Amino acid sequence: MLLLLALAYAGGVLTIISPCILPVLPFVFARADKPFATSGLPLLLGMAATFVVVATVAAVAGGWVAHANEAGRWIAIAVLAVFGVTLLFPSVADRLTRPLVAAGARLSESAGGVDQRSALPSFLLGIATGLLWAPCAGPILGLILTGAALNGASVETSLLLLAYALGAATSLAVALLIGGKVFAAMKRSLGAGEWIRKGLGVAVLVSVVAILFGADTGFLTRLSLGSTSELEQGLIDKLGQQQAEAGGGAMSMSMKGDNSAMSMKMQAKPAAPPAPAAEPTAPPMPPLDGATAWLNSPPLTREGLKGKVVLIDFWTYSCINCLRAIPYVKAWAEKYKDKGLVVIGVHTPEFAFERSVDNVKKAVADLGITYPVAVDSDYAIWRAFQNEYWPAHYFIDAEGRVRHHHFGEGEYEESERIIQKLLAEAGRKDVDTAVVGVSAPLVTSGAEMAADARDLKSPETYLGYGRAENFASPEQVAQEIDRMYSVPQSLALNQWALDGTWNIHDERATLVQPGGRIVYRFHARDLHLVLGTKDGKPVRYKVLIDGKPPGDAHGSDTDADGNGTVDSHRLYQLVRQKGAVQDRTFEIQFLDPGVEAFAFTFG
Repeated sequence: MLLLLALAYAGGVLTIISPCILPVLPFVFARADKPFATSGLPLLLGMAATFVVVATVAAVAGGWVAHANEAGRWIAIAVLAVFGVTLLFPSVADRLTRPLVAAGARLSESAGGVDQRSALPSFLLGIATGLLWAPCAGPILGLILTGAALNGASVETSLLLLAYALGAATSLAVALLIGGKVFAAMKRSLGAGEWIRKGLGVAVLVSVVAILFGADTGFLTRLSLGSTSELEQGLIDKLGQQQAEAGGGAMSMSMKGDNSAMSMKMQAKPAAPPAPAAEPTAPPMPPLDGATAWLNSPPLTREGLKGKVVLIDFWTYSCINCLRAIPYVKAWAEKYKDKGLVVIGVHTPEFAFERSVDNVKKAVADLGITYPVAVDSDYAIWRAFQNEYWPAHYFIDAEGRVRHHHFGEGEYEESERIIQKLLAEAGRKDVDTAVVGVSAPLVTSGAEMAADARDLKSPETYLGYGRAENFASPEQVAQEIDRMYSVPQSLALNQWALDGTWNIHDERATLVQPGGRIVYRFHARDLHLVLGTKDGKPVRYKVLIDGKPPGDAHGSDTDADGNGTVDSHRLYQLVRQKGAVQDRTFEIQFLDPGVEAFAFTFG
């Protein structure tokens, strides 16, 4: 734990050398010539308090934190813009700060203090600075916040965030102290206090404009990669390793697997190869405590399942790999339900909308799942199993020991043989040794149909800035603000672009005005897109392939003319090509505003 705290503290200290933080520094240096106790220290405390509040929101509200941070960012921009104006015009500063100074004086008097100078303005500026610092404070802070959102509130998370905040505050304190000496020397030698103040006012307003147009998290973030990425990545590797050893490793790396490769999710360190499928020693089955709800069954317990062979299937309903594995899990549940097998689906969400119990209920009904489903929105069961994959299958024998596991799609025959073996060991003599899906595929249409791995050359692709890759629009990504984007004249394979006015969030891109498009150059038989709507209103769309309606290459959620409607948060199958697969250009235009686009998947 001490090493974790040291690494988080070091990550906070390193933040100051990232150019992404440059627009925030004028707000710090603007207080450098003031008494540290009533100006610099309250500013640092306000910034640290902001980090703690943001982490608390992440732990409690999960997906809602992005919206809260967006609103806080606009409030902070307004506060700091006013601050810049007050530096330029002292009369404005006097009028605006008079209520704050009076309030501070009253607080001091009530506490019996003798100093009438208020530290409240500096504390509020520290809060505003923290709100602006948080979105670009580096991947280490992101890793801690991800752990908070997925693991829930914990003392460890709070201490890690406090260590990070103290590291950032330390580097800022050093900047303040050095800046204060520089200002003092300039005042003594030049008597230039007035033009220094006005110059800082201009710098603050320029910084506010840069932040307003996303320069702080766009251009400057990209500049920072060359100078701090190696240092931060090294710390991330250490932090992720230490979290794994401390019991939080399942959060540091989550992956989706298919029958040809594993695709990384929330990567915090290079992927280790999966453990051998057959365990040399059989550990006991972890508990099933902590589910937020149970569907199709009352809550099940590890103790109550003794004597039964159990299959645990970790899945999430927008995961294409999970959807393609579910027909086999359903078939096993039905075939062996009277032979002593209990199948339990553990629904652990990837996106925020998958935390909704109502959304999970609808998905379970739509997929025809009748076996018990534990809604694991707080990742309690996921952590107990130390799982890192969607889908993941764990096979437990009648004595409650984990005898086998398999990650990803495929190897269905081997998995069913394991079920048959464990049932035979439990004393069942009437187990049918035939294997489902061998003579003919279980599914021949829809998103649950197995992928064509031979012609699959396009990877899972996220549209939110948190994990986006291969974005080709000439405009730089602006985080959490509306921006116009355009499509370049040509796209290379697996590049994608936006067109129209979009707001790009951490895990999604939201269309602001109707008529916006997404274009992707892909190579696969199937193309899917995880979509939803911001306000629940249906959004109409039209799909084109190489500039033409898809015809017989349309997916199950699109007609031959390319028309369809987004009516809920889920995975939409938009393209299923027949015949030879080649590089194609996919385009989807949304006729209404408010669509939320999360990720492309292929098959």
